[in-house]
Amino acid sequence: MEMEYKKADEVVAQPVSPIGQYFSSSVLLISILAVLESEVPVDDLPAISLLKDIFLPINPRFSSIMVVDKNGVKHWKSVEVNLKNHIHVPNFPVGMSQQFYDKCLQDYLSKLSVEEMPQSQPLWEVHIVKYPTSNAAGSVIFKLHHALGDGFSLMGALLSCLQRADDPSRPLAFPSVRMRPHINGSSIFKNVPKFFNTVFNTASDFCWSMIKSSLIEDDKTPIRSGSAAAGWLPITITTMTFPLHQISQIKDNLGATLNDVITGTIFLGTRLYMQAVNQESTNLHSTAVVLLNTRMLKSISSVKEMVKPDSKAPWGNHFAFLHVSVPQLTNAEIQNPLKFIRKAQEIIQSKRSSFGAYLTAKLLETVKKFRGHEHFLLGTTKIVPCVQLYVLGLLIMQTAAKFIHGSLNNSSIAITNMMGPVEKMTLANHAIKGLYFMVVGSPQSLVVTIVSYMGNLRVSLGAEEGFIDSPKLKSCIENAFEMILNAASATPSNANFLNGHNPSSGP
Repeated sequence: MEMEYKKADEVVAQPVSPIGQYFSSSVLLISILAVLESEVPVDDLPAISLLKDIFLPINPRFSSIMVVDKNGVKHWKSVEVNLKNHIHVPNFPVGMSQQFYDKCLQDYLSKLSVEEMPQSQPLWEVHIVKYPTSNAAGSVIFKLHHALGDGFSLMGALLSCLQRADDPSRPLAFPSVRMRPHINGSSIFKNVPKFFNTVFNTASDFCWSMIKSSLIEDDKTPIRSGSAAAGWLPITITTMTFPLHQISQIKDNLGATLNDVITGTIFLGTRLYMQAVNQESTNLHSTAVVLLNTRMLKSISSVKEMVKPDSKAPWGNHFAFLHVSVPQLTNAEIQNPLKFIRKAQEIIQSKRSSFGAYLTAKLLETVKKFRGHEHFLLGTTKIVPCVQLYVLGLLIMQTAAKFIHGSLNNSSIAITNMMGPVEKMTLANHAIKGLYFMVVGSPQSLVVTIVSYMGNLRVSLGAEEGFIDSPKLKSCIENAFEMILNAASATPSNANFLNGHNPSSGP
C-alpha cells in the first residue's frame, strides 16, 4: 500500500528510556511543535515521499509505538506506519486575508497544544497549512512527542530532512559554541577562591533545585496562574524576531554574552508586563527554569552521529534544569535598563559558575541505571523479589517524574533555546523563510523558546489562553529590547561593564 511503510528487519522491545516514560505519564504529557514557514505555497509538497524516504529511516522510534510487557515495563515496538494517518491538512475558509489566516493558524496551534496523539501509532504528526499568513505562503507543522527525544534530537531529525538552498550537496552549517573551560588541577590551585566559589554555588544550586521542585512555589502573578490544570490547558503561541547583529551590538557594548542579553530582555519585558497588569506584582517572586543540553558538544551533531552507540552527542533526552530568579524591577532600572541587565547577568553568572544543573541530570541518570538493573533482575529473580523490585522501581520512577513536574510547575517561566542554520534551507525545493518551535504540555502558564536562523533570533511565547494577554506580553518584550538597544547604543563600549567579565566567555 502506498501510504504504508515497514522496515525490512522489524526491531521489537527496545526499552523506553526513563525520561521518555516521565514525559508520557499521568503527571506529564509533553510534546514539541516545530513550524516551518515556506516562502512559496506548499500545495504540492511531496509529504509522503519525504516521510517515507527521509524521515522514517532517521530513527526506529519514528516507526515504533510504546507497548507494555507482562511486567508492566514500556518498550518501543516497530510497527507498520500508515503515513496517511500521520498527515493532516486543515481546511479554513477560502479567499480571506492574511490576518484572518494568522488567527486561524494561531487557533490551530492552540488546538494541537492540548490534543493527545493516538498511542496506537508512532508518536508524531505532520500538519500542512496551505493558507498564506503574514509570515509565510504556507506552513508545515511537525508535532513530536518528547518521549521520542529532546529538542536537540528532534530538531536534528527535522533539519536532516532539509537542504541548503544555495548548494544542496553541502551540509547545513550551524553556529559554533564555546565549550565551558575544563577545570584541571593546575587551574584549581591558581584560582583557589574561584574553585571554592564554584563548589559553594554547586552545592547551593543543587539543594535549592531539590527544595524548589518539591516544597517552594513561586508567587501567583500575571504570568503564573498556579492552576493545577496548567499543562493540560490550551496555549496561545505568538512569536517575535530580533536581529542577531543588534543583539551582538548590545553584547559587545556591555561586555556581556548573547545569552545574557536575550535572557535579560525576556526578564525585563516580563517584569514590565507584570507591572502593567498589576503594579503590586512587580516585587513578587518569580523563577525561570532554563533547560540545558548536557551533551558536551560544540555545535549541532548530525543524526548519523547521534545514533552511534558511543556518540558524544547521543540521541534521546539529555538535559538538566537551571533555576534562575527573575530580578525585581525598580523605577531606576526602568530609566536605565542596563542596570537591570547587569543584575540579571550577575544572577546568571553565578549559575554559570555552578555544576548544580549537571548534578540534577546525574540524579535522573542514576534512576535510569537503576531501571536497567531492574530489567535484568525482573527476568532472573524469583517472583517475590521480582515484584518487590518492580514496585520499588515504579516508586522511584514516580518520584523522578514528580521532580521534573515540580521543577516546572513550581516556577513561573520555562526557557529553552536551539541553534538553527546560518543559511537559508529548503524542504523539497520549498524555500524556508522562518522557523520556530514550542514545548507544549509543560505545567506552566508561560513557556519561552528561542531559535536562531539566517541572522535572526526567533522568540516564541506559549501563554496560557485566557489568563495571559499574549499581544501585551509580546509588546512589552519588544519594548524592553528597544529600551536596552537604545541605552546600549548611547553607552560607550565598556568591556569592564560587568566587573571585569570577559565577553568571549560565552555566546
